[in-house]
Amino acid sequence: MEEILMYLGIFIISLIVLLKASDYFIESAEKIGLSLGISPFIIGVTIVAFGTSLPELATSIASVLANDSAIVVSNVVGSNITNIALVLGLVAVIGRKIELEYNVWHIDMPFLWGSAFLLWLVLQDGVFAFHESLLFLAGIILFLAYSFKADKADESERPSVAPITYLVLVGGGIGVWLGAEYTIVAVKELSLKAGISSELIAQTVIAFGTSLPEIVVSIAAVRKGQAGIAIGNVLGSNIFNTYIVMAIPSFFGSLVIPSIIMKTSIPIMIMLTILFGIITNNRKITRWEGFLLLMFYAYFLMDNINRVI
Repeated sequence: MEEILMYLGIFIISLIVLLKASDYFIESAEKIGLSLGISPFIIGVTIVAFGTSLPELATSIASVLANDSAIVVSNVVGSNITNIALVLGLVAVIGRKIELEYNVWHIDMPFLWGSAFLLWLVLQDGVFAFHESLLFLAGIILFLAYSFKADKADESERPSVAPITYLVLVGGGIGVWLGAEYTIVAVKELSLKAGISSELIAQTVIAFGTSLPEIVVSIAAVRKGQAGIAIGNVLGSNIFNTYIVMAIPSFFGSLVIPSIIMKTSIPIMIMLTILFGIITNNRKITRWEGFLLLMFYAYFLMDNINRVI
């Protein structure tokens, strides 16, 4: 009982740290991005997305070093599903009706679809090879190069930022990372003590824990009237997850690809990625579409529970 109370306390404290750190992170990232002439959407799809993907990367590297590399692909796929179905669903429900100033079909959505399809293709043989890791790193470099090149503002329209803003960005990013890490530890321990299997934890609890920064940052962005950052965060996080979180951990050891991932989770991720594109085709996301996405997340959870129990 004492251990449960201890981990419950860790969960509450780490969640508070995560909430506050995400506020500082998003504010400083927005200021720095605008000073560089980058639009709010591009800020979300690159700077903020990378910061909120750090927990997935850290958790995946740790799992490979602990000889439990099956968590890597489970974490990537589970997080991508959570980002679209849960994060985007919550953003749409809370924001009621989101108008997209930036046309995601110019480059970002094709990149997202491409990353999802490429992941499905390379995992067909059940192996994630070294040359495939290099291919994925090339994919994220190409995406970043285009993103920062596009949508630049005039020099006269760029606000200046104080040097402390950069320190706040770094501190906020570290806070988001640490808050998420300790939240994951607490949730995992509480789940294990409740008798939940490791497979369910990998695809649901850990995936949810590592997606907490995306949830918090995206909702905070919508409440601040920056829906572009929220949508860009979901898009960018999934691209970062697929390319970076799959590639970098593979340099620390070979990755185990569970067969169940290919049979159930990858198809769900592909369907949600396509649905994401269809929903944003008219540059609007309604509250009802948000509820639809939340229904998909509810199915994903129930499917995992039924399959594992």
